[in-house]
Amino acid sequence: MNFIQNLALKYSHLMMQKSLARGFNVELLKEPQSKTPQKEKSYMLYAHIPFCHTFCPYCSFHKYYYDENLARAYFENLRQEIRIIKERGFDFDSMYVGGGTTLINEEELLKTLELCKKLFSIKEISCESDPNHIVPDKLAMFKGVIDRLSCGIQSFDDETLKKVARYHKFGSSKELQEKISKALGILPIFSIDLIFNLPGQSEGQLLNDLNIAKNLAPQQITTYPLMKSNLTQESIAKALGVDVKDNEFAFYRIICDFFKDYQQNNGWSFSTSQNKLNDEYVSSHHEYLGVGSGAFSFLNGELLINAFNLNHYAKLIKEKQNANIARAKFSRKEIVKYVFLTEIFAGKIEVDAFNKTLNCDLEKELFIELLGLKTAKAIAQRGSTLTSTEFGKYLFVVLMKDFYTGMDLVRAVFRDDARLKNKDFIDIMRERVQPLSALSMQHD
Repeated sequence: MNFIQNLALKYSHLMMQKSLARGFNVELLKEPQSKTPQKEKSYMLYAHIPFCHTFCPYCSFHKYYYDENLARAYFENLRQEIRIIKERGFDFDSMYVGGGTTLINEEELLKTLELCKKLFSIKEISCESDPNHIVPDKLAMFKGVIDRLSCGIQSFDDETLKKVARYHKFGSSKELQEKISKALGILPIFSIDLIFNLPGQSEGQLLNDLNIAKNLAPQQITTYPLMKSNLTQESIAKALGVDVKDNEFAFYRIICDFFKDYQQNNGWSFSTSQNKLNDEYVSSHHEYLGVGSGAFSFLNGELLINAFNLNHYAKLIKEKQNANIARAKFSRKEIVKYVFLTEIFAGKIEVDAFNKTLNCDLEKELFIELLGLKTAKAIAQRGSTLTSTEFGKYLFVVLMKDFYTGMDLVRAVFRDDARLKNKDFIDIMRERVQPLSALSMQHD
């Protein structure tokens, strides 16, 4: 990177932190806020499955240790929430299921997905999994239901797998490759998810991960940079140590060059053929409704947050209410910046279509930001089309990473309370949410 690009990277990172600090002024709701669809808008449905058999040190997502009875009760509540949003008039053309481990109880998940396809106009469903839940006969249950499955492998290096406590839980590199080989071809799209820039990771280890993934020949390979936040920094350092040198940019260039014969879906996802169904649903869906414990919704310029505590979540659903307990409002400019980031992260923005969708003038409202990006040669413009350059792809990877780590500020407030017993959830939240607006974002 040259001097201007280095400056642009640091400045953009700082501005992202400030934008998130301004935007995430979370307000606790006295009662759940009604969710109402707008006829001219298209929505995506997100469902959260907050259960895992094991917790990984770099994962900050909302989760509980798996208990079968607890999970069955949760899925029933989840299906009831889905029926409630149907009654509110929502419809969806696509669905993304995250976690946790989404396939942790295949029978309950299948009933939930079948209900969604029955109630809504869903044409595509994407789910996540871990290596222990890609057994062929279990995956076969989801033929015609799940269109894309992403499997969190993270690394094929045995020593790394041991350090992050995945070796004995999910298998050695050889065992992981055998599991993936047997799982391929059952569902239309299978994605191998890897993490790069782990502390101590060498260029050789990175290339080994990429070569193994490529040789397995899944339809997609997704390479996430390691994301550190206040929720994960300590556990990452304890498991993997701390690097003196940051290889993120160098490794990202290696990855892009390695997959130059693939179609790049967005900043960190690569496919053997172009398709819009990938890991970043926010790139193709500006508004989405989240169901389940700890799920986020982005509707009409507001972030709505569902109850994290399972008992509180169940209580709200049994009362036939929406499960959201808090919200964060965003200014019009912050919304334009958010949608701009999610779209340019996918590589291209058609300005006229962007303006029509948001009823805005992008080049006027983000004049300074666009000028800076053009000066740093992060974006190029031809007619009314903006595209990200080679440097721009990395810049937007960093900003998207910042955005996801920023979401941990919200999770941090709610996470401990999701596990509390014998205390009044609402009173505790009122104590904690008040000072949230004063917190600054830290570099999920």
